[in-house]
Amino acid sequence: MLLSRSYYHVITRGNNRMVIFNNDEDYRYYLQLVNRFKKELPFDLYHYCLMPNHIHFQIRTDKAENFSMFIKKLNLAYFYHFKKNQPWIGHIWQDRFRSQPIGKDEYFIQCGKYIELNPVRAGITKNPKAYIYSSYNFYASGKRDDLLTEDLFYQSLGKTDKGRQTEYVDLVVSSLVLESYKRPVWGSGRQRYNEKRKINYHTILK
Repeated sequence: MLLSRSYYHVITRGNNRMVIFNNDEDYRYYLQLVNRFKKELPFDLYHYCLMPNHIHFQIRTDKAENFSMFIKKLNLAYFYHFKKNQPWIGHIWQDRFRSQPIGKDEYFIQCGKYIELNPVRAGITKNPKAYIYSSYNFYASGKRDDLLTEDLFYQSLGKTDKGRQTEYVDLVVSSLVLESYKRPVWGSGRQRYNEKRKINYHTILK
């Protein structure tokens, strides 16, 4: 369940882990669709990474139902593009997207970097800077990316653009983030507790 004005790590996967991006055109077209539907159904996007068979977004919802509609429109529009270019019959997406609430604490920016390091962990590249289909270079190099809202904690990394970029490159992802990755909620113990209380409260109201 998504809540309005809340923070999430969102994952959308190809059906049966199938490859959904076959070439640079596919990646670029998908990002164009993100830009198009994000303008129509606004939300804050802090970090993202497009992998060959799945996508990561770190977001803040505005209206929860709007984000769900955004994903629905995005996936459907990309499906038509994919089907036009590939001999494929059936679904390309694995059911509904997965969402994990994220606590708004000092681990928030580390979660974003962890998302951006997916290509390194997958062996696609040794340097995340070389992988252009993520938000990494926005923070590490100052590359313009109109899709993004700056991470809540990015300014705290330094007093200058260069200083913040250097600190971001050197930022070490803590063991807590690694442990949180497969949990229902990302963040410190206190933040996880607060998020679970909030979810339970809204569940009761429903």
